Amino acid sequence: MIEASLQVTRVEPPRGWAQLRLREVFEYRELAAFLVWRDIKVRYKQTAFGVAWAVIQPVMAMVLFTIVFGRIAQLPSDGVPYPIFTFAALLPWQVFAASLVGSANSLVGSAGLLTKVYFPRLIVPLAASLATLVDFLVSFAVMGVLMAYYHVAPSPAIVALPLFLGLALTTSLGVGLWFAALNVKYRDVQYVLPFTMQLWLFASPVAYSASLIHSPLGRAIYSLNPMAGVIQGFRWALLGGPAPGALIWASVGVAVALLASGLFFFKRMEDTFADVI
Repeated sequence: MIEASLQVTRVEPPRGWAQLRLREVFEYRELAAFLVWRDIKVRYKQTAFGVAWAVIQPVMAMVLFTIVFGRIAQLPSDGVPYPIFTFAALLPWQVFAASLVGSANSLVGSAGLLTKVYFPRLIVPLAASLATLVDFLVSFAVMGVLMAYYHVAPSPAIVALPLFLGLALTTSLGVGLWFAALNVKYRDVQYVLPFTMQLWLFASPVAYSASLIHSPLGRAIYSLNPMAGVIQGFRWALLGGPAPGALIWASVGVAVALLASGLFFFKRMEDTFADVI
């Protein structure tokens, strides 16, 4: 009698980067594009000024910072007119802040969609983050007008600008994934987030230059804020001056760590979203 050999197949959950299923996100790219377009339309739906808000907000912030920090406090502006100095920092900051807030609130805002159909949940905060690029393009056009008005020529390093923009989006998405996952279970996030953004704004060199920090220890601690490198990089790419140097590499390291940890935490919590939300 011949016994048939049995083949045993062990099914185990994926580990490491495989559990993120990033390929699946790419397969749903058409849905991601639709959600980006939806977020853009919803943002300006039934607004009196529409896309003009993308200009009004940074311009008003520039005027306020120019009066308070440029005229009253007389902070240095690295040899360029203070309005341009500030607006060059507000460009990445507005993208970062809008992307972070949008991705943090994206799951709660798409509760009806999450409970009805299956798709990679990562698409929702990713789409909310990418939708902010429209505002950036509008604000960037305003920056061009300001530079022409003050007769400031762009630096040759402007070709590196997309890299710093990508770093800002990486940072915002990494932190946004943490907040998005937590926001599903703990609605306190909607109160913590504005306070966090206020602190982060003044901890970043938006209204002042990072060159004011002379202590090596202070600069080392300051480099842990990835937006410090992003903002200094934007100023260097647009206005010239000394390159950010080690500050950029520290920002890249922290941004990558935030994104990686955010992806794994988001994936760990993903199975509970539909039940809790």
